[in-house]
Amino acid sequence: MRAVLFDLDGTLYEDGIPLPGAADTVTELRRRGMQVGFVTNTTSRSRRLLQERLAGCGIEARAEEIATALLAGASHLRKEGIRRVAAIVPGEALEDLAEFELTNERPEAVVVGDIDDRWNFEILNRAFNQLMSGAELIAFSADRYWAKPDGLVLDCGPFVKALEYASGKTAAVCGKPSAEFYRGALESLGAWAVERPSEVLMVGDDLWGDIAGAQSCGLRACLVRTGKFRQEVFDRSGVEPDYLIESVATLPGRC
Repeated sequence: MRAVLFDLDGTLYEDGIPLPGAADTVTELRRRGMQVGFVTNTTSRSRRLLQERLAGCGIEARAEEIATALLAGASHLRKEGIRRVAAIVPGEALEDLAEFELTNERPEAVVVGDIDDRWNFEILNRAFNQLMSGAELIAFSADRYWAKPDGLVLDCGPFVKALEYASGKTAAVCGKPSAEFYRGALESLGAWAVERPSEVLMVGDDLWGDIAGAQSCGLRACLVRTGKFRQEVFDRSGVEPDYLIESVATLPGRC
């Protein structure tokens, strides 16, 4: 492997608390001359705030090393020429959408992230009516669930599916596991990574976004038994990671 891409929540930290050995692993891989990048579907924080969180966990990361679903979504909106958007994301993430006009009045697109326990009928129904009035549906991610200290909680994927079913529209997914997202992450590593993705290892706790998504784009994938990992879900998923480890602390011994 010439480079490693790390998922954040559930892989390097959980609820902002660094997982044992995470910082040491990143430091050791860099010492060996490997490139390191960070990829996340989280929409609860801007890239600047994620950079600060990593620093608080003892992991220094340059802004350009962090690829997020929010920034991928902003790029997609830019390419499509969309300016007016209804953004279902937490306030802490809005700075990464500052170039767009945020409005609930005749938006050109409804962009959906995760707002945790703030989902309610009013939010879903407003988005549904905006879609029925012609807005496009953009999903920053389609993750099924994520892990909190007290257990698993629904991510934005189930709500995206509800809006697709009701409106008859298909969401453009901008984060993991989309090929566009992974191509952007590879490009951030350099032209060599785009040409030889098999020399890049994706490390994460999500079977579909981190493992199957990365493999479908030619990367190798390492599943960690932390975060949202559940053995019974893994056993019936049909997803086969290239590597399966207990945590990132054991990764240097496998690279």
